Amino acid sequence: MSGLTLHSVPIRALKEFDDVLAAVAGARADGLLVLGDEFIFVKRKLIADLTIQKRLVAVTQNREITDLGVLMSYGVDFADIYRRAASYVDRILKGANPGDLPFEQPTKFELVINLKTAKALGLTIPQSLLLRADEVIQ
Repeated sequence: MSGLTLHSVPIRALKEFDDVLAAVAGARADGLLVLGDEFIFVKRKLIADLTIQKRLVAVTQNREITDLGVLMSYGVDFADIYRRAASYVDRILKGANPGDLPFEQPTKFELVINLKTAKALGLTIPQSLLLRADEVIQ
């Protein structure tokens, strides 16, 4: 694609986050891919505010950021993980050896689309994608 430049900016400490956000805010970017970790979650409001202010098309793994105004998220359904973790706690409290319990990977993922943000950005989300979404924020 002509004119497409990709940048990857890892953040290793929370104190680096504000500098990285300032760099993103000053860049000529049309989009932002936000991959989740504890730093991202702590600064989710700042990320959402930046994407709205800079009119960035942003996609993340974290639905909470989408609730705050990012265009869309696709990632693990944490409510499902927490429910499944509770069953492990129950088994351990009933005497199961934690080492004997099977390792589980996430099996449920959710797609959340913020239609309000899409409209503000002048984007039309295809109906086929809206129908696949687990939640559409109006």
